[in-house]
Amino acid sequence: MALPYKIATLLYVFNERDEVLLLERAQEPNRGLWSPCGGKLHTDVGESPYACACREAHEEMGLSVSPTELHLTGLVSEHGYNGQAHWLMFLFEIKRRLVVTPPPHREGRFEFFSRTKLDALKLPQTDREQIWPQFWKHRGGFFAAHCHCHADGRFDWSMEESAPAAVGQP
Repeated sequence: MALPYKIATLLYVFNERDEVLLLERAQEPNRGLWSPCGGKLHTDVGESPYACACREAHEEMGLSVSPTELHLTGLVSEHGYNGQAHWLMFLFEIKRRLVVTPPPHREGRFEFFSRTKLDALKLPQTDREQIWPQFWKHRGGFFAAHCHCHADGRFDWSMEESAPAAVGQP
């Protein structure tokens, strides 16, 4: 059976204390779990990943950003996630630091967390095991990874490109 391919962006946003902004999701996917905000590309109108990231920043956080304020940190493809779809996710860090926590909305509520507090949060399994470690390793650089999601719950990850940030970068 052919599965649909879904394309999405994830936005990594930090405050002045270098705490990351996460969304406790009120809707599926990942309801009740903490993740970066973001959303699906409007593929029917040919929206680019950068345009999607800017739109999602405005819709979910009330933040107006331009593509030049984004850094593409990662590209993650997932084959057969939950047996429902293939995913292609663009992971962007917004270069500007936030000074206030965005208000809650239909997608959930926001909170800032230090890197060390992430271990205690309810995170999606693939985020905890693979995406967060790669984000931290490549913050300021770039990585591309692929995950083959098996029906029995196993995940086989492969790194397709790895360019960590230069020394002295975040």
